[in-house]
Amino acid sequence: MPSSKTKQNLRSSVVDLQKTPSHVAIIMDGNRRWAKKHSLPAIVGHTKGAQTLTNIVKVANKLKIKTLTVFAFSTENWSRSEKEIKNIMKLFNVYLKKQLKFMQKEKVRLDVIGDLSKLDKNLQKAFLDVIDKTKNNQNINLVLAINYGAKNEMKRAILKMIEDVENKKILKKDISENLISSYLDTKNYPDPDLLIRTSNENRISNFLLWQLSYSEIYITKILWPDFKEKDFIEAISEFQKRKRRLGGN
Repeated sequence: MPSSKTKQNLRSSVVDLQKTPSHVAIIMDGNRRWAKKHSLPAIVGHTKGAQTLTNIVKVANKLKIKTLTVFAFSTENWSRSEKEIKNIMKLFNVYLKKQLKFMQKEKVRLDVIGDLSKLDKNLQKAFLDVIDKTKNNQNINLVLAINYGAKNEMKRAILKMIEDVENKKILKKDISENLISSYLDTKNYPDPDLLIRTSNENRISNFLLWQLSYSEIYITKILWPDFKEKDFIEAISEFQKRKRRLGGN
């Protein structure tokens, strides 16, 4: 059941629990700026951002949102300092170990999109272990985009399609938008209904370029570590006010 705080936030909004989006994507931006604003090391911002994610997963679950896909580490993030990358990878390990109990309690099914092959073998194993342990959970899918970039995703999908054409698993004439979607990392999920981006940046940043074609976009100036339950509910409320035309008049 929703907490009293959640109920209060829902009453003060126009959220219709029968019409919440099925799939919400989030670009969790602003961890480093939050840390700089508070004169703290970048890793403190990333750690606070991880705590924020847990809180948002909890409220998304209460709102009966089926899938939450979050941009956790991009293919471009490898250009950051070696120290910061090392700390982020350690944080992933800590997050997985600490949050497994939470995921089991909340019936969260973990999944990962992106190219995990560049990660340390032990970290790859940690991700796969939690994915396996939560595979039967059915309340909400938490999809982490790790070493993910939409252009890289499309490249991998195209190469796999070419291979399958050459091996006569598919025919060139059969290639359609639906078939292309089935080769993407997100093949198991519908396209996002809503994209939330924090920290007031007005760009998609190589995130789910194919899948976001008709998603509603909500941008807030709030830095991700400061993004609260009420802010998420406000985004859902705004989504419900919009009329989705999906290319129609």
